[in-house]
Amino acid sequence: MNRVVKYITVALLLLSLVVLAGCGSTNSASAPSQPEKKVLKVGSEVAYAPFEYMDDKTNQPTGFDIDLVKAIGKAENMDVQIENTAWDGLIPALETGKIDAVISAMTITDERKKSALFSDRYFQATQYIAVKEGSPIKGSADLVGKKVAVQTNTTGQYAAEKLGVKDVKKFDTTPDALNALKIGAADAVVADSPVVLWFIKQNPDAKVVAVQGDFEKEYYGIAMKMGNDALAQKLNDGLKKIIASGEYNDIYKKYFNVDAPKF
Repeated sequence: MNRVVKYITVALLLLSLVVLAGCGSTNSASAPSQPEKKVLKVGSEVAYAPFEYMDDKTNQPTGFDIDLVKAIGKAENMDVQIENTAWDGLIPALETGKIDAVISAMTITDERKKSALFSDRYFQATQYIAVKEGSPIKGSADLVGKKVAVQTNTTGQYAAEKLGVKDVKKFDTTPDALNALKIGAADAVVADSPVVLWFIKQNPDAKVVAVQGDFEKEYYGIAMKMGNDALAQKLNDGLKKIIASGEYNDIYKKYFNVDAPKF
């Protein structure tokens, strides 16, 4: 092989490598990419066990609501970011766009629907009365004339006021209200049934018992900014998916030790 032929051969080899490399980069560029996950900022008052509370070991929010919204987010390819927010600041945070949604054992009411868009209902509850053992309070009517502790701006407060209770003691959180009962600063607490039962289970020495009053059933929903129908559709779709797969029931049993009711 003479020198000229040798140079031509080398040049052709180099050219073929460039062409092959170019083809390889074209194929890589045209490969379908994974859709980028949307970050969903979810507000929650992380002081309402068993729905939302801080895990002592990880110091991270946990609870039924937290597990639920994360499962919904995963089903809809969204990364859920929990924003610990005071109860009275949740709806304002929605309105200003600081958060995208609220999950915080929030009962769907006609009044709240004036300022927030709600998902399909995801939990059924009612109000319970918490009292000390031996209390003369045996039902809703017995609350009249008593000191009743509640969390501010909750359906527990509204239920007590509707009964005609005059001495309603308002607290920032339900645990604060229950602790007031525990130390004798209140005669009773009106709060969501699962929260009352969880407190009793976690505080056996408090000598607190639950009384089932004459209260209506309530349903929790995920709140969003008014008009955010696209997000509502995604969250509702995700909720349907995890109910159909059985994941919802698994989460329910994790916190309440029974199968989820049909509602």
